[in-house]
Amino acid sequence: MNRHHLVPLSRGGKGTPTLTMHKICHNKIHAVFTEKELLAHYNSIERLQSHEEIAKFIKWVRKKPPEFYDGSVKMKR
Repeated sequence: MNRHHLVPLSRGGKGTPTLTMHKICHNKIHAVFTEKELLAHYNSIERLQSHEEIAKFIKWVRKKPPEFYDGSVKMKR
């Protein structure tokens, strides 16, 4: 499990709320969004889940076993 800062650490997120999520989900968020996009538009669970690509990913990954990990996801930094 990973902790995702709703406000990226690189954008002043130290001490701000976090979400606990599987590593694959955390990696997907950082593969889709830049830190600037996360800060400006996707700083809540509802906003993240409303994004079309993330919603499709959630639907797909729900069918996988809890230990599933896709090493092909690369972070967007």
